[in-house]
Amino acid sequence: MRKSYTTRGVCSREINFDYEDGVVRNISFVGGCDGNLKAISKLCEGMRAEKVVEILKGNTCGSKPTSCADQLARALQEAMAE
Repeated sequence: MRKSYTTRGVCSREINFDYEDGVVRNISFVGGCDGNLKAISKLCEGMRAEKVVEILKGNTCGSKPTSCADQLARALQEAMAE
């Protein structure tokens, strides 16, 4: 199922991904640091959502209390809760 998540407190504006049977695929970010976010998307491709959350949750960016990676973890937590 295709999901869309509006980010908060980071440079990217939105995260889109497919979530099915606990696995995340086709992650894309709108806005943000293009190279870094493409790398995160590639590294997380095909992973179980729980593992991605375990790795990325709580990651910060500079002085911000969150990051695009942390926002991905939050988006996946929402998807898992549905």
